[in-house]
Parts: sequence; C-alpha cells; structure tokens
Amino acid sequence: MEKLVDDVNQNAPVVDGGVFEAIHEIMHLYRAQQYRSLRATPHELTHMENRALGYIARHPGATQRDLVQRSGRDKAQVTRLVQGLREKGLVEVRADELDRRSTRLYLSADGSAVHAELHGHGLALASQALAGLDAAERAQLEALLGRVQESLRASAAHGASSRVNSEG
Repeated sequence: MEKLVDDVNQNAPVVDGGVFEAIHEIMHLYRAQQYRSLRATPHELTHMENRALGYIARHPGATQRDLVQRSGRDKAQVTRLVQGLREKGLVEVRADELDRRSTRLYLSADGSAVHAELHGHGLALASQALAGLDAAERAQLEALLGRVQESLRASAAHGASSRVNSEG
C-alpha cells in the first residue's frame, strides 16, 4: 500500500523558506537536548525556570515586570514562576532602594551555582552544535543571522509604527 504524505502542516513554498525551516529544526534539536540536560540535573527546574534564572543572572535587580515583558508570559505566570524559584532558594527578592513599593530580583548563592552549572551545559551543547564550523564560518554565520534579526526587528518596528499611525 502506498504511504500518503502528511501535508497537514505543510505550507505553500516561500521564497527562502528553507532557511527558516532549517533554523526552526536547529532550535527544535537544540531545545530537545537542552531539556534532556535540564532533566539530567538534580535541580528539577523547568525550561521556564532555567530561562528566568538566566535572565536574572544577566540582569541582577530586574523586576517581575521586566520578566513579564521579556518572557511574553502574563503577570500571574511570572509571579508563580518567581515564587517557585524563591521556594527553591534560588532567587532573592529585595526592596528597591529608591521605591520601597517595588522589589528587585537577584540570584541567591545557590541560584548562582545552579545557573553556572546549567549555563556550562548550554555552552557545551552550543560548542557541540558548532563543532563542524571553523572560526571564520562561525563568525560569518553569526553575522548573517544578525542581519536577518535586524531585518525582522526593523520590520516589526515598522509594522508597529504603521499601526500607530493608522489608529492615530
């Protein structure tokens, strides 16, 4: 019997769509291995908790509002996320020195250690993923992806300003 092709998730061909399909597949493979790495540690962190730890590590003193804006999650989800990280002893909340009504997020000593370990796993995975490229190829890939990112950001900014102007 001839096997039918599943074309449910297939879209009409897009110019250079193969590039984005490749990027999507790479991210899928990378994230799958990242999840396995998370599960292999004794910390029992979710992907979102790991991402929040990374954000707080890169932005000490960030607020929950910053996390909401950066993560795309709603306020209630971020509140639960931060509470879970606090209960695990990985995040500390301190009052803002200038505005006592506001709080700032910092990694605890344990949070810093866990983040360093998981960040090391991520660096090893990235190194493994790029092992077939020499330094010049890596630099070229990074530059090309940076240009694609700039184009998308410019397009998004243009779309946002067009909506504002049309609503104005």
